[in-house]
Amino acid sequence: MDAVLFDMDGVLVDSEEYWVTFEREALFPDAVPDETVDLAETSGMNYRDTYDYLATTYETAISREEFVCRFEAAAEEIYTERVAVLDGLHELLAELDDRGVSRALVSSSPHEWIELVLDRFDLEGEFDHVVSADDIEAHSKPEPDVFEYAAEKAGVPPDTCVVVEDSENGIEAGDRAGTTVVAYRIDAHGDIDLSPADTIVDSADELRATVLELVD
Repeated sequence: MDAVLFDMDGVLVDSEEYWVTFEREALFPDAVPDETVDLAETSGMNYRDTYDYLATTYETAISREEFVCRFEAAAEEIYTERVAVLDGLHELLAELDDRGVSRALVSSSPHEWIELVLDRFDLEGEFDHVVSADDIEAHSKPEPDVFEYAAEKAGVPPDTCVVVEDSENGIEAGDRAGTTVVAYRIDAHGDIDLSPADTIVDSADELRATVLELVD
C-alpha cells in the first residue's frame, strides 16, 4: 500500500459523538420536525449537502441559511473545546513516514474546520495532503469522488490506498473508490452497515496495528 487516507470526524478526532448529539437533539428536530431521521443517512456528508438531502428527502422547516449557520457555530465549539485526538496518532503518522507511505487527511468538512483540528493538536505538516470535499466539484460520500481525488493528489492508484473511515457513507465511498477500507467502529454510530469494509477495528490500538500491517 502506497498511501493511507484518514477521515477526520470519528477517526482522527472523536467529534462524531458531539455531532450526533447536536443533530439528534437540537438541529434535526427543528429542521425536519415531522420525521425521525436515521443519522446514518447523512453521516459523512458535507453539512451543506446534508441540508440538500433533507430538503429533497423530507420536508424541511428551517432555511438552508439557518441550518448552515447553526452547523458552523457548533463546529467552532466542538473542534476548539471538546474533541480529543486519536490515541497514538502522532506515532502512527511518524511510522508511516518512516516507511515512505503517503499520509492524507480526507474529510467532508471545510478547510476552516480541518485547520481548527490541525492547529489544536499540532498536526500541521504531519500529512502530505489535506483534502476537503470543498476542493472539488464532487458529490458527498457515499460517492467515491473525494477518495479518488485524494489518491490522485498522492500520485497513486486508489487500489494501493488504505482508507480509514467510521461512517456508513464513508465506508461505502472508500469501497466504491476501489481502496482497501478499514472501518473504525465507534459507539456514536450504533449498529451501522460495515459490510463493505475489508477490515473492522474496535480500538485505536487495533486501528494502528491494522494500518501498519497493511502497509508493511
